[in-house]
Amino acid sequence: MKNIQNIKLNENSSIHQALEIISKGAIQIALVVDKDDKLIGTITDGDIRRALLQRVDLDSPVEPFVFKTPTTAKLSDTKEDILNLALSKKLHQIPIVDDNGKILGIQEIEELIKPKGKTNKVILMVGGLGTRLRPLTENTPKPMLKVGNKPILQTIVEKFAEYGYTNIVLCVNYKSHIIQDFFGDGSSFGVNIDYILEEQRMGTAGALSLLKEKPTEPFFVMNGDLLTNVNFEHLHDYHLANSSMGTMCVREYDFQVPYGVVNIDGSHILSIEEKPVHKFFVSAGIYMLSPDALEYIPQNQFYDMPTLFEKLISEKQNAISFPLREYWLDIGRIEEYKKANDEYDEVF
Repeated sequence: MKNIQNIKLNENSSIHQALEIISKGAIQIALVVDKDDKLIGTITDGDIRRALLQRVDLDSPVEPFVFKTPTTAKLSDTKEDILNLALSKKLHQIPIVDDNGKILGIQEIEELIKPKGKTNKVILMVGGLGTRLRPLTENTPKPMLKVGNKPILQTIVEKFAEYGYTNIVLCVNYKSHIIQDFFGDGSSFGVNIDYILEEQRMGTAGALSLLKEKPTEPFFVMNGDLLTNVNFEHLHDYHLANSSMGTMCVREYDFQVPYGVVNIDGSHILSIEEKPVHKFFVSAGIYMLSPDALEYIPQNQFYDMPTLFEKLISEKQNAISFPLREYWLDIGRIEEYKKANDEYDEVF
């Protein structure tokens, strides 16, 4: 997703200014925004030519020639969603907006078709015992359970590779030889895989203290028992755009109280809510960290990711959330394992 600071205009900008932006830019488009950075529309070289053919003065406002119903995508849209949208409308680029219509960037479709290799590390926590999935995990580590005729972990690795993230580190423990025998060095899957063996349980953040080399750029951390269609590149861009120390993917979770809730003050009934629904945000088990976040993780101790984020917050570091609205499933119990198999072909 490209930065759009140098291709933005407002409605009062002149046709001459639009012409300059489009001529200098490589993508032949300018984005017209309001004072709150909300997308009003787009203007292309074709729109400029139309204005010139009408003999409009170059100092005239660009507003009459702005295309005000452009096709846009959301930050949460997957690579597949954006590609399908672009192909159906024969587009070469699509503006990316948030839920309020604020412009965040622009996605060039050619970049999606031919993703560039990225050097950021992807660290996958795959050492869990999977006790809630027994007897399925008695002889097989949880990430190697098959969903859609392939191990869960293989789907995760392949999804990262689709976005160009091929430097994978697997933090292994329980029955690690099964994982290592299957993936090897990763070359069969188009990636490079290194391994960290946890001699003892280290938690979702503690294993990061065992990294042989400290990353020099932001890196992903993800639990190895998740299936998701999250756009990893958008997560990366979001982390960078917000100068974040730690970015946590969060998922909205709704809980309905099965009874009428009585609100009281002493013995007085103030109100009654019939089966209210409470909404929470929960961690989705997917994170992006800046290298300096490693300084807050103790060496060779059990340390989980929520504790790390609490530490970052207490130290006044920038810890932010990335709302995850695309498909996501935590395969922690037999019911979720069955659900994953039922849904896999449709989703992936």
